[in-house]
Amino acid sequence: MIKDTLKNKKRYELIDSIRGFAIINMLIFHTLYDIFMIYGDGSFFTSPWCAVWERFICVSFIIISGVSFNFSHHTVRNGIIVSLCGFLVTIVTALAMPEQAVWFGILNLLGISMLICSALKNLINAVPPALGATASFLVYAVTYGVQNGYIGFLNASIFELPQALYSYKYLSFIGFRSSDFVSSDYFPIIPWIFLYIFGIFLWKIIKSSNLEKYFYFKIPILNTIGRYSLVIYLVHQPAIMLIMNVIFGY
Repeated sequence: MIKDTLKNKKRYELIDSIRGFAIINMLIFHTLYDIFMIYGDGSFFTSPWCAVWERFICVSFIIISGVSFNFSHHTVRNGIIVSLCGFLVTIVTALAMPEQAVWFGILNLLGISMLICSALKNLINAVPPALGATASFLVYAVTYGVQNGYIGFLNASIFELPQALYSYKYLSFIGFRSSDFVSSDYFPIIPWIFLYIFGIFLWKIIKSSNLEKYFYFKIPILNTIGRYSLVIYLVHQPAIMLIMNVIFGY
């Protein structure tokens, strides 16, 4: 009986499709990055629109991952798997291209966020969705500048944090980025976990507003890409680099 219920339970296909759209954006962005930053003069990425585009892609992944947390029955296991994939990216990039090594990138953030939110699941479920979404987004906005040494609202500084917090390299993964910490992909726990939590509450709002019925809609190609997002993320950069080497003859 339970197996039949699970089998017949509909999947929120639109979420996979949105994730697929984010993956395609990421593939295009990273391809252009390799072309202009590695094989070109980098002028393309001086445009402020590139920064907005890059941030849009990252924010999309984090919020969608937070939304998807609501559907998983194995959040701890998934958190461990994603974290290990993040460490794999670190090992491969550190060995293959040390100058572009990834230390605590987006996969590490998502994996750790899953584990932390798993431990706090009862507390999260006890908070009214609208309050939780508002509070988590505000905390994200206020702590957005922590890695740059201040508390404020997004890019506006209100007061500086003690410099002692930024003296230790091993605190960089929390958000207190030291001057000698370098990573080509860096998403510390603060502020990004609060955006992840916002995603959790966002779905609760959607469900309580009886809007979930619209998420059964499926966009075939995007849906398929979205379902294999983790695999695509792990292989896309080596694949792009191989193609670029063939094209540019390096």
